[in-house]
Amino acid sequence: MCGEAGCAAPGEFRAPLEPGNFDGPGAWRWLCLDHVREFNARYNFFNGMSSDEIEQQQRPFAGWERETRAFSSVGADRPPSWADFTDPLEAISARFKRTMPQDRTDGRPLSGEDRRALKELGLDVNADRKALRTSYSERVRRFHPDRNGGDRSHEVALQRTIAAYNQLRSSAAFA
Repeated sequence: MCGEAGCAAPGEFRAPLEPGNFDGPGAWRWLCLDHVREFNARYNFFNGMSSDEIEQQQRPFAGWERETRAFSSVGADRPPSWADFTDPLEAISARFKRTMPQDRTDGRPLSGEDRRALKELGLDVNADRKALRTSYSERVRRFHPDRNGGDRSHEVALQRTIAAYNQLRSSAAFA
């Protein structure tokens, strides 16, 4: 039931007992939609702040001036600093670009499964459809029992080759 006195509506929305009590777990009550709307209309984030504190919170880049641990300066091989970028998202992409595996020169994306399949077929990341088909054909001839005198010891390698080819054949990088 709703936590407001005299209300018989179901309490579906959680609200703190005190309007300013939003830091950490606290005492909660359940309110109906109408009463939680009333509660939210009375809430003022800036209540109790000085005009300087309010102005500080309203800056467009509030919070971006602090470096996180991932971007802190450590040794000569330091990751990029926020100050090096005008857009924080550029900093994030630059930070992880160095750790990403090599991309294709044609710009087509490769997933982790695509990379594993290329490795299985003995191809590099810039292989084209012709190289894919050639490697697949050569490996099937080598591993298939009908082509290698009935030797069934290569069945697992044949299955992995077929799975890798099927993965890459439907990949966006080879479309």
